[in-house]
Amino acid sequence: MRAIIQRVLESSVTVAGRRISEIGPGLLILLGVEDGDEIEDVAWLSGKVARLRIFPDVEGKMNQSVSDTGGGIIVVSQFTLHASTKKGNRPSFLRAAVPTLSEPLYEKFCTALEGELSRSVSRGIFGAEMKVALVNDGPVTIFIDSRARE
Repeated sequence: MRAIIQRVLESSVTVAGRRISEIGPGLLILLGVEDGDEIEDVAWLSGKVARLRIFPDVEGKMNQSVSDTGGGIIVVSQFTLHASTKKGNRPSFLRAAVPTLSEPLYEKFCTALEGELSRSVSRGIFGAEMKVALVNDGPVTIFIDSRARE
């Protein structure tokens, strides 16, 4: 499982011209599920994201998590995080999990994150053509891979 975590001042997701999710300060998480990912990846990654200290404290140091700040979260499924560009110029997505595996794990990740934070998490629509808007704060963008545990 791979995640791009972006600290944002605001973010929104629009599908078919309709805004379906929006947050103020918090995190936009782009989540890619890889073939072979399991519930252990969900548990590890949701815990890591909830406790990731990338928000400033009163001294301006990155010492607070989204859990500490009460910031919003939007999670968007994005299979392209598993693109391989090793051969040629057209990306291959063979490592990305098929929807019958990735959709349930995406939903379990969102639910696990809600459990970690004790509050709701906004979402995109799995498999939909989405327009994702954000104002990156910092900018702070973190890449995490559950297989590498980093």
